[in-house]
Amino acid sequence: MRRALRAQSPVPQCTLRRCLRSAVVGADRRPRTGRDIGTVGVVVQLTWRNGLDSSEADEIMALLTHAEKIDGVAPVGEHVILRLTARRGVAEQIEPVQADVGGSEHYIVRGSRSELVGYAHLDTAAESGPLVAELAVHPDHRRLGIGTRLVQALVERVEIAEDSGTDSGSLRIWSHGEHPGALRLAERYGLHRVRELWRMGRMLQETDTDAPALPDVVTPEGVTIRAFRTGVDEAEVVRVNHRAFSWHPEQGDMSEEDLRRKEFEDWFDAAGFLLAVDEADRLLGFHWTKIHPDGAGEVYVVGVDPDTQGSGLGRALTAAGLQYLRDVGCTQVMLYVEGDNGPAIAVYRRLGFERWDTDVQFGL
Repeated sequence: MRRALRAQSPVPQCTLRRCLRSAVVGADRRPRTGRDIGTVGVVVQLTWRNGLDSSEADEIMALLTHAEKIDGVAPVGEHVILRLTARRGVAEQIEPVQADVGGSEHYIVRGSRSELVGYAHLDTAAESGPLVAELAVHPDHRRLGIGTRLVQALVERVEIAEDSGTDSGSLRIWSHGEHPGALRLAERYGLHRVRELWRMGRMLQETDTDAPALPDVVTPEGVTIRAFRTGVDEAEVVRVNHRAFSWHPEQGDMSEEDLRRKEFEDWFDAAGFLLAVDEADRLLGFHWTKIHPDGAGEVYVVGVDPDTQGSGLGRALTAAGLQYLRDVGCTQVMLYVEGDNGPAIAVYRRLGFERWDTDVQFGL
């Protein structure tokens, strides 16, 4: 990728792929260590890395899981988790490391006892446009300057990209659930809101008297809804997905490889991946549902070929997915929608969804 940086290996023990640079970020961009930041003690090192060994990846996953438990919202999106658990083919690796899949940079902050106290992921996969970051600070080590260190490092990374002549655009940083710490950092660095992603939800079971009835599934003439067939339908789903989400900064880029990778996730269920097809079995749209470990359902993706818009197919697919999730025992369902997509929000409100919380993307 033309946007991905590779270090000149300023730290001898770091290989080219595993360590971009080891430093506590400073204005002069030289490696520094040993600054006291409260009860964390001395920050030994902030490192940039392209890949992680298994133990590091496990540490990061533990930090993210703990932060989600404390905050009630995941600090990073699903694609970051997928990157953390992925590996390149052995023939493509300089050495066998994890989370080394291209388009990812990992920022790791450790305390004086080598404990992991902060993490940031930077997505450099896109050929142009902004670099996109997500970060988390261990709940036991907050308000001590660690988040500031990570944002400093990310800002410096953008400056390095600009110095190298790379078309990096600018920096975007996600705050999932509008975390107060993220809002403070945004104000400090003069970051502005550039995107909002609403999380909306509703109850599913008819025993919940406050939950509106689920809509009936009414398909256009000649259209049937069936389950996804693993190993058969991937290419067609990707084709329709590209057409449906050509405008979307993340979803529109899904490849067959991305889809097949998700088929190996614990939550994947072909029965809940609903496809709308015509009489020739040509795909017109799909509703991909997801069930979370806590039993909550999700309207994961609803995609409709633009040629069928206005036919009521999107509503029929949404209704079919909601009924499926209810029938398998989910008591509530959630979805994500762009905060500026007024028509979609209006549709979901009519289906009984209410706004739960908001993910905010801040821009430099």
